[in-house]
Amino acid sequence: MLKLIGLLLSGAKLGKLLTTGGTMLVSLVVYAWIYGWRYAAGFIALLFVHEMGHFVAARHKGLNVGAPTFIPFVGAWVELKDMPHDAQTEAFVGLGGPLLGTVGATVAYLMARSWGADWLLAVSYGGFFLNLFNLIPISPFDGGRITAVLSPRIWLLGAPLLVGLFFWRPSPMLILMALLAWPQLVKAWRHRADVAEAQTYYAVPAAVKWEYGSYYLLLAAYLAVMCHDVHEMLAAVRP
Repeated sequence: MLKLIGLLLSGAKLGKLLTTGGTMLVSLVVYAWIYGWRYAAGFIALLFVHEMGHFVAARHKGLNVGAPTFIPFVGAWVELKDMPHDAQTEAFVGLGGPLLGTVGATVAYLMARSWGADWLLAVSYGGFFLNLFNLIPISPFDGGRITAVLSPRIWLLGAPLLVGLFFWRPSPMLILMALLAWPQLVKAWRHRADVAEAQTYYAVPAAVKWEYGSYYLLLAAYLAVMCHDVHEMLAAVRP
């Protein structure tokens, strides 16, 4: 019986590994067909680093979390099997992805400058933009999960950013994200400080709000600067 249980558990773990590896491989083939193998491999690696930031943060908080799953042109995600018990935990898990993802993009940038590899510079730009995009302050973006520790009403600031981004670079993905964000916008509009959820889930000390607010602004500023600077570098080397 114990051997049977062990086999079942090992099979479940193998299934998770195959899901992550399989979806990663599909994304690699699709991206490679459009952008080339080197860029595809580098970008997927940075996607993986981003998602592992969420994974490690969730595990650190004692939450049960699944391995990353990849979908081409949508991105990747890790499934939280245990939901955070408060806004501070949610912000911690939300911050883990863009924080580690930014480290990964910075490493790619430094390697690109050191080796003179323009393709790797392009990969770093994709990483910087990916993490900046995820900081849009509206749920289900990571930025929405981080800024919720301040107040869900901040999500209302993310709506015009999402609309502006759509007019700048129209994309079906942005329409999908807007549909997912709509219930959260309604929730933000109806949010009141005197309801039970505000006094429990969103009851966070002021010092914690300042802490996460500072993390968010510093990270967003760094990513914005790097996106601009790397974009200019790529424009200079483009034939």
